[in-house]
Amino acid sequence: MRDLQIAQWFFELHPVWQAFIAGTFCWITTGLGAAVVFTKKKVSRKFLDAALGFAAGIMIAASIWSLLEPSMEMAQSLGLIEWVPATIGFILGALTIRIADAYVPHLHLGLSKDAAEGVKTKWRRATLLVMAITLHNIPEGLAVGVLFGAAAAGIDPTGTATVMAAIALAIGISIQNFPEGMAVSMPLRGEGVSRFLSFNYGQLSGIVNPPSAVIGAVAVLFIQPILPYALGFAAGAMIFVVVEELIPTSQRAGNTDIATLGTIIGFCVMMVLDISLG
Repeated sequence: MRDLQIAQWFFELHPVWQAFIAGTFCWITTGLGAAVVFTKKKVSRKFLDAALGFAAGIMIAASIWSLLEPSMEMAQSLGLIEWVPATIGFILGALTIRIADAYVPHLHLGLSKDAAEGVKTKWRRATLLVMAITLHNIPEGLAVGVLFGAAAAGIDPTGTATVMAAIALAIGISIQNFPEGMAVSMPLRGEGVSRFLSFNYGQLSGIVNPPSAVIGAVAVLFIQPILPYALGFAAGAMIFVVVEELIPTSQRAGNTDIATLGTIIGFCVMMVLDISLG
């Protein structure tokens, strides 16, 4: 009974609050992943690569089932050519992350500080690692917020953009945020950083999820015509992160097969979540 009351309470909230809570949940799971540092000093690189591959699979499936498909359905319901808003949004999303990638200092897992990307900086290696994960947590949060806003707008007669679909997306992203928290905290711990600081750096990488989810929800609620474009935008941003960072990082250490298997499993998990809950 209590679970039903909580569910009813959540469904009755304003979509911006729903997006904020979902984004906060994504942040919490990042922190839980980072908290593994309190129980272990290191995890195998094979495990981390499988986890990063899993995260990539989640994001690919989410982009298709949770974002691009609703975008095309909405465009059709609005009398637009169904693939146009999704394509325009997708390209703009990818370009936006590319620009951020070129200017925001960050460092991918497993690389030396000399391989840091973005503008030159004197930031510590730990900060650069956090920024790399933070960069792709922003489109994840936006995706969650946009979908909650889309559900509240109610302009999709096919029912592909629903609160349950948004919840499914938030659950999928939360699942893949757990290993991302570990991907920051565990390498730092292995380099001699204290447990507390390693955890703090790990959880900080997910702190952008709540505000970016709120921004996504607010944007589409106040400017409803951008909805199909916004869904495509979030998808493009996520796919850019997958292709530019997650997949290359997961296969850099030579664990190609296990990383690929992780991607396949992640894709299936997100597909099942979206179809069964959405």
